[in-house]
Amino acid sequence: MSDKIQVVLADDHVFVRDGIKSLLENEANITVIGEATDGLEALTAIDELKPDLLILDIRMPNLTGIEVVEQLRAKNNFVKIIMLSMHESEEYVLKSIQAGADGYLLKGSSKEEFLKAVHTVSNGGKYFSGDISSILIGQLTNPSLITEPKQSLGEEQVITKREKEILKLLLSGKGNKEIAEALDISKRTAEVHRFNLMKKLKVKNLMELSNKATEYALL
Repeated sequence: MSDKIQVVLADDHVFVRDGIKSLLENEANITVIGEATDGLEALTAIDELKPDLLILDIRMPNLTGIEVVEQLRAKNNFVKIIMLSMHESEEYVLKSIQAGADGYLLKGSSKEEFLKAVHTVSNGGKYFSGDISSILIGQLTNPSLITEPKQSLGEEQVITKREKEILKLLLSGKGNKEIAEALDISKRTAEVHRFNLMKKLKVKNLMELSNKATEYALL
């Protein structure tokens, strides 16, 4: 198995794909294994190539980037996904996160930021361009959002002390590797706790997890 981060690029503009491909393949630990020109091709490429990461334009023919993410997550395909857009729009960002994307990168981002996003998301973290990150993390961790619970969890949903620690770190934007380091546990153990937490709370992505934490006043 290759140690390189295997990437599929999906964008309907060939010059955009060529530019990103050139940037990524200058890195020794990244390789582009497939390309797609629309949403349907992106889904096919993911099924056939099984990459580590999908870099996906938010606006494409046939299926939009957001629709691609929704379909992948509905099939329980949790390939890492970075949305690519010209627009720093709150609506686009929130819809991307709600669909299950792991990152949101502006097409005007620098080479350094682009590569940082790829490595962060590939390692299990979240990455959002520029001011987007601070805005979202602020929303997710704002103590004023955590008030009295509107509902109570069922007995099978009660979370452990360790899972609460995982929850707090997740909502602060930490990935599995960073969580493992913070709690002095293995990355695999962090992944298991994260899986169990999301399964108990019946959520599929970070935005749903944040909403559930607010709804049940879990922190």
